[in-house]
Amino acid sequence: MEMNFYALLVAAFSTLVVGFIWYNPKVFGTIWMKESGMTEEKMKGSNMLLTFGVSFIYALLISFMLQIITIHQTGALGMVGGDASIAKPSYAAFMADYGMAFRTFQHGALHGFLAGLFLALPLIGTNALYERRSFKYTLVTGGFWIVCFMIMGGIICAWK
Repeated sequence: MEMNFYALLVAAFSTLVVGFIWYNPKVFGTIWMKESGMTEEKMKGSNMLLTFGVSFIYALLISFMLQIITIHQTGALGMVGGDASIAKPSYAAFMADYGMAFRTFQHGALHGFLAGLFLALPLIGTNALYERRSFKYTLVTGGFWIVCFMIMGGIICAWK
C-alpha cells in the first residue's frame, strides 16, 4: 500500500475551499471576525499569499496523519515494518481478504469526524480558554476543522 500524494494534496487543498465558504460573511465569517477580534483593517495588512501557503502546508501535514487514521490497511502495513516485501505470508493473506475493505468516502468521513471531534475541537477549545475567546469562537473554529477533517478523511480514504 503506497502513499497517494494526489489524494493528500487534494485533501489539503479542500481546507482552503471549505475556508472560503465557511468564513464568508454570509456564513460564519462575521461571527468569527467579531469573536476573534479581527477587523477588515487587520486583514488588509496581512500577506494573504503567505497565509494561504502556510495554511496549505499545515493542512498537508494533517492529511498525512488522517491517512493513517482513515485507512485501516496502513496499520497492517505498519505492523510489518512498512515493507510488504519482507512480510510473512499472513500479511499477504490479510491483504487478499481485506485489501480494499472500508475504502469509501463515507468511512473516511466518519473517521475524519471522530478525529475532528476528539482531536481538533479539544485543541481549539483549550487554546480558546487560555486566549479568553468565547464559546462561539470555539464552535465556529472547531466546527470548521471537524468539517475539514470529514472531507479530508473522505477524500483520502476513497481515493485508491
